[in-house]
Amino acid sequence: MLDSNFMFLAKVEGAIVATKKDPNMSGRKLLLLRPQLVDEKDPTKFRPGANTIVAVDSLGCGEGEMVLFCQGSSARLATGMREAPVDAVIIGVVDSVDVFGKQIFSSKV
Repeated sequence: MLDSNFMFLAKVEGAIVATKKDPNMSGRKLLLLRPQLVDEKDPTKFRPGANTIVAVDSLGCGEGEMVLFCQGSSARLATGMREAPVDAVIIGVVDSVDVFGKQIFSSKV
């Protein structure tokens, strides 16, 4: 389980459709995320996390995008999430990632 006091990077791997859900989740888009970790053997690359996360998309993200998400009580602090039973929310779309002065990700491919 990921710690809820941080933001995390993830790639959007797909969408989830749930027609029956809590009324506070009505109209909310759900996406399947794969956390991305900086590879400790080669910090110029990412390695995919072993787990997947279901997150509420409040920004209109799409498959393949790199996003920032938060989890736990921090997720409920995102705009409009106070009354929703959420554990993960996408809070940003990543433009680029630099590690040790080297760009390892850019959305402008």
